[in-house]
Amino acid sequence: MLDPKDREATGARLLSSSARNSYDPEIDIDWDAPLAEGKAYLPLHRVSLYGTEIWERLTPEQRIELSKHEIGSVASVGLWFEIVLIQLLARYVYDKDPRTAHAQYALTEIGDETRHIVMFAKAIERFGLPRYGPPRVVHELARAFKAVSGGASMFASVLVAEEITDRLQRSMMDAEDIQPLIRMVNRIHVVEEARHVRYAREELVRLMPTLGKAKLELHRLVTAVVGFAIVDSLIDPNVYKSIGIDPAEGRRAALRNPHHQATRLWMGEKITEFLGDVGMIGGRSTKIWRRAHLLP
Repeated sequence: MLDPKDREATGARLLSSSARNSYDPEIDIDWDAPLAEGKAYLPLHRVSLYGTEIWERLTPEQRIELSKHEIGSVASVGLWFEIVLIQLLARYVYDKDPRTAHAQYALTEIGDETRHIVMFAKAIERFGLPRYGPPRVVHELARAFKAVSGGASMFASVLVAEEITDRLQRSMMDAEDIQPLIRMVNRIHVVEEARHVRYAREELVRLMPTLGKAKLELHRLVTAVVGFAIVDSLIDPNVYKSIGIDPAEGRRAALRNPHHQATRLWMGEKITEFLGDVGMIGGRSTKIWRRAHLLP
């Protein structure tokens, strides 16, 4: 178990790392660079319809187009959740001593996330994509979540959102067959999110021993529901319009697609292993993780 006193040491290290290795997307990304012809925006075997009958009917150009819309949807949902995260962090730091490195790093992370939101928004605009996002019910329920969530399930939920997308982004950073602009956006996000993940993981480990049985089950349930909502929202059904497929038909095909289910499992396997190790996955809420295809 981590000593709460370690918060200051971790905060100081992360502040130092932020000072040495942070990016400004306005300066560090060439937004006017031409897009590369014939390159996908997402590894094609990670596209939700890969391997289905619909996929087999698509032309190479349509497959690339769908990959563009799906990465736009992932980015849209990602930036939406980072807006939620900023509000969670602002509430978290509200009662903290601003003189501490722990509080100062939370404020630094808010600044990082603000830049990430703008970076994702500019990428979506650069690709000429519409506004995608989570279902309306998820969007509205998040208003309550960001207003009342706290403690272990707050940090665990943040980790689920950050780490499932991080797994996908890491796989594309150095992939030569992916659009260079996507690779640069991913590289910036992965570098800075690594610090955010460290901060949240350590705080979750500190909090877990403080939970009684009833509270533990509640935090497990909240985390599982948030995990399900996030992974199930990443692909807005409206992306299928880009290839002339009815959104409802496309979503049905994706949800039944074993390749897409395997991608969900792959995206979640690092964070679910960690959450299982610290005790945040267990009990009745395990069924929710399996239904989301985040556990086998």
